[in-house]
Amino acid sequence: MLSKKKTLELINVIADMFPDAECELNYRNPFDLTIAVLLSAQCTDATVNRVTAALFQKYHTPQDYLNVSVEELMEDIRSIGLYRNKAKNIQALCRILIDDYDGQVPTQHSDLVKLPGVGRKTANVVVSVAFGVPALAVDTHVERVSKRLGICRWKDNVTEVEETLCRQIPIDRWTQTHHQLIFFGRYHCTAKNPKCNVCPLLADCREGRKRKKVIVDAE
Repeated sequence: MLSKKKTLELINVIADMFPDAECELNYRNPFDLTIAVLLSAQCTDATVNRVTAALFQKYHTPQDYLNVSVEELMEDIRSIGLYRNKAKNIQALCRILIDDYDGQVPTQHSDLVKLPGVGRKTANVVVSVAFGVPALAVDTHVERVSKRLGICRWKDNVTEVEETLCRQIPIDRWTQTHHQLIFFGRYHCTAKNPKCNVCPLLADCREGRKRKKVIVDAE
């Protein structure tokens, strides 16, 4: 794994590439954001935004989601992967918000992770984006980029990746770095066909050097 100094050098380059990176999910409030992030599991933000454009017009409060059958809610989010389980989780989550939190999304990470369908990543996004609490959520893009650059080990699980990043990066940069790593992974260091030939981090990227060598050898 890289040293803290080297990690920050790479993060600074990514920050320069995507200085305005931010959450691309559409939402009006912490409750909407929680629903949107829950829906985004194994689904692109673009797809979620297409669905929530109508969903958030129909549903405004936790009670609204409970006023319909789970079958109707499933139909509303049908184009999203795992829509059956997500619809059930949304209604279960809404019931808990009403019963235990006066209909409001809790601000504590420890409370958020107890909600149905809300894992550590979702909770990190909600506390950082909605409530301004420093957190570094690890999604598929953050994990891929961190491992390709050697910041983390290939064998590390998501929690270990998060712990390593949080050790290497100052706490006041966690939230913005999360967004910048996502943008870097989503628009530059993509899962397939990453832009290695124009990447300013190629010299430091073990995956990029390997890919470039394969291309050169093939020629």
